[in-house]
Amino acid sequence: MKHRAVVSAILLAGLALAGCGSATGSQSSSGESDGKLVVWDWKSGDASAAAYIDKAKADFASKHPDVTVEFVAQPFDQYYTLLGAAIQAGKGPDVVLFNGGGQIRDRVDALLPLDEYVADDRQRLAGWEAFTSDGRTYAAPVTLQGHPIYYNKALYEQAGLDPESPATTWDEFVNDCAAIIESTGADCFALGNKEGYGIQFFMSGLASGILTPDEYDAWIDGKRDWESPNVKRIFQLWKEAGDKGLNNEGANSTAMFNDSFALFQSGKAAHVIGLMSDVGHWKDFSEFLAADELGVMAAPVATAGAVPSLPYDGGIGYGVAKWTTDPDAAAALVRSLTSTEALNAFYAEAGAIASDTTIDVSQAGPAVAAMVPQLSSGKPALHVALSSQTLELMGRLSQQLLSGSVTVDEAVRQLADSDQAG
Repeated sequence: MKHRAVVSAILLAGLALAGCGSATGSQSSSGESDGKLVVWDWKSGDASAAAYIDKAKADFASKHPDVTVEFVAQPFDQYYTLLGAAIQAGKGPDVVLFNGGGQIRDRVDALLPLDEYVADDRQRLAGWEAFTSDGRTYAAPVTLQGHPIYYNKALYEQAGLDPESPATTWDEFVNDCAAIIESTGADCFALGNKEGYGIQFFMSGLASGILTPDEYDAWIDGKRDWESPNVKRIFQLWKEAGDKGLNNEGANSTAMFNDSFALFQSGKAAHVIGLMSDVGHWKDFSEFLAADELGVMAAPVATAGAVPSLPYDGGIGYGVAKWTTDPDAAAALVRSLTSTEALNAFYAEAGAIASDTTIDVSQAGPAVAAMVPQLSSGKPALHVALSSQTLELMGRLSQQLLSGSVTVDEAVRQLADSDQAG
């Protein structure tokens, strides 16, 4: 108990240093905030996001000149811990950045619904579902986040494979991997699972080739049958890839961000399940691989009747904390952060596939040209439908599966119990 109190004190001290929001400010008689709005995120400190933040701040300042805005970039590995302390204290930032899915749905009690504020943005922006809970919207999407399978066409050529015709079935894929490993010395997969994130990308990147369309849709709808053969197959293939040496050595001690991506872009691995936006994505890789060397392939089919598709959701989005003293101004800032001009800058500088469907991405290169048309038929990523508690458990179990200290059946049973409890 003493240890827990010390930890809480440290976290709350961090909140004071990191900055709190308009809970300390005031409002004028007109309802306009006289103070400032504080934003917590993990993006505003990135140089690649500077133009995006500047555009959003300028848009907001033109409409709310009396309100100052402070962005506080938090370290991502501590972000949700710090946010949890703020929620427990009932004070902190006014506007908060979230990953879509479980991370925001687990915290909606601390957020204001935004439906009345974002009604005019519904048609322009995509990815809303990842930020909704019980029919209410708690954040506006900034990016679309998908999990494409990238591959190195140059390594395919060295192995005598056709780089324009990657494998379409799992068995073909494993055979191609064997040829690549033998001919080039590169690993088949670049995998970073030190944080337990690797299994999330593996599940979402490959599952459309493993589950049937009905099973996939049922999973997203919350009707998950963890004991079904095809759900178990996801984890069996995860273990098989490790047992057959398809992954880089020491996957459980390799950080995904950014060590595993570095293995891929340096030519030490032929494939990586990466991101469509943010990091570990096409723009990052284009700094090391020529545009015509970076391929995007569909999930290889491991189950008859499976229909491969690009898994994607709303990636990151800004919401408004319940304790803000000026919800109108905070919601207006969210709208500025999702304005077309700001999002276009985010795409141009950082390579984000923005939520704004009016942005022209046709000049981005072959990899983006291969991904964007798939968005119209894409389905949500499987891992995004899970609670943060189940995702944490899945990360630990995935490490144990690779090390051989747990069976697939036991792992699936534990995940089923956690999912039902959530």
